[in-house]
This record gives sequence, C-alpha cells and structure tokens, in this order.
Amino acid sequence: MQWLNEPPVWEADDGRLRVVSGAKTDFWRITHYGFVRDNGHFYYKQKAGDFTVQVKIEAKYEALYDQAGIMIRLDAANWIKAGIEYTDGLPHFSAVVTRDFSDWSVLPADSQGPVWLRLTRLGSAIRIQYSVDGLSFPMLRLAYFAEPSDSQVGLMCCSPEREGFEVEFSEFRITEPIATGLHE
Repeated sequence: MQWLNEPPVWEADDGRLRVVSGAKTDFWRITHYGFVRDNGHFYYKQKAGDFTVQVKIEAKYEALYDQAGIMIRLDAANWIKAGIEYTDGLPHFSAVVTRDFSDWSVLPADSQGPVWLRLTRLGSAIRIQYSVDGLSFPMLRLAYFAEPSDSQVGLMCCSPEREGFEVEFSEFRITEPIATGLHE
C-alpha cells in the first residue's frame, strides 16, 4: 500500500494502522464551501473489478469535521469517502460522493465505541454500509460511481479544522464482492 498525502505520524504493525493527522487536511470539491481540498491522508492500493472493502475504526473525534473511513478514488475529481465524521458535536456516519462536485450524507452514530465500514463495488454501483457491532451492516447509501478498469481503494482520515486527530484502523480487508440483495 502507498500514501497519497502521507501523515506526519503513522505506524503500521500487527494488522493495525495508527495515524495522527496533519493540519487542516480534507477531501472536498466546491459544493457549498466553494473550495477544493485534496490534501487528506489516504493509504491505498490499486484494485480492479468488483470487490468489498471493510475496516474497523477507533478514533478520538474532538473537532468539527474530524473524519476517518474508507475511500475509493479514481482521481482528484472522482472519489467516494465513507466513515465517521464529527459534526454538530457528535460522531455521524458519513458518505461523500464526488463526481466533480462533492455531496454529503450523514446519519447520527449511536456509538461512542468502535465502528465498522463496508463498501461494495458491483459494476457502477457502490453500496455503503456501517456497523456498531461488526455483525449487522445496515445500508447508509447506494451511489453511482463510474466503472474504470481499476481504482485506488483504502483508508482515509482528515482533520479540516486542526492537526493531531488520532485514528486506529484494524481488520482491514478487500475481498470478493458481497453480492446479496439490498434488503437481505
């Protein structure tokens, strides 16, 4: 795996990735705020075809927009990030789909503990799921995403309002796609 925007502090060992974010990092394009940011931390590998990617996340969310999760990226203008984001004083499950312009969906996270995120790519569809127990994965969003020959897939974190956001990723895996129906 390799970094896009390597963080100032990180360590990978024993199946865990620990990251401390740099100052004012983010992935965002234009919508509402009018700016473009492409300096968030993204640890990824190239992946072709359909797949499911999943990870467990534990973090110290303290400042507005602190965020950690999974990212699928084609280029600076086409990507999806999904995870936990701190907004309105609480952690929220969050999904941002960017196709030239970013959009943002949030759902309050009823857990202060670890969470799991899962993204499944089936052709041009991306199913985003979340879990508070690692067993049940309700759907957060179903999104269209262009179908390239391959994409960058991995772990992302950002801290748009500060530096020093601490995140630990574990149980990261990329597998064959989970192809169950949307309501199974």
